[in-house]
Amino acid sequence: MQPRNPLQNTAPFVRRLHSPIGRIELTSDGKNLTGLAIENAGVLPHDSEDERSCVVLDGAASQLTEYFAGTRRAFDIPLSAAGTEFQKSVWNELNRLPFGAAVSYADIGRATGRPTAGRAVGGAVGANPIPIVVPCHRVLASNQRITGYSGGEGIPTKVWLLEHEGIAHR
Repeated sequence: MQPRNPLQNTAPFVRRLHSPIGRIELTSDGKNLTGLAIENAGVLPHDSEDERSCVVLDGAASQLTEYFAGTRRAFDIPLSAAGTEFQKSVWNELNRLPFGAAVSYADIGRATGRPTAGRAVGGAVGANPIPIVVPCHRVLASNQRITGYSGGEGIPTKVWLLEHEGIAHR
């Protein structure tokens, strides 16, 4: 019988914090922020696990608290997001968006060299594992309409984030 590897099946580093849009759960591999989840219907993905923080999560929690307080407009957190090359190219474009600015799905498609890939861009935006820090909430339809949001309680969460940043929407 093989000895049990103590690192196998170990929960990731997890830290939770309260915010104006509900509880937020941060995950890390110990070096990078790997995930951010906004509670939906009072539930977070790792609710059954005890918190186990690290320096990266402590810094991320502090920066998010400042963001929600209105004193931070940009994040400086090491990130590692698992995804396809196309998804990563979309997330890289999102990271270029400054606080208070919005783009359309078509804009992101053009910036990633796929101007007709609106649906694929939408899928990549929706698959973003680190919302808020990688600001997928800043993507709107070409007519500035909100077409959806996969974080937290959905569209109400996106509306709050857009209004917090002063971004016009319909």
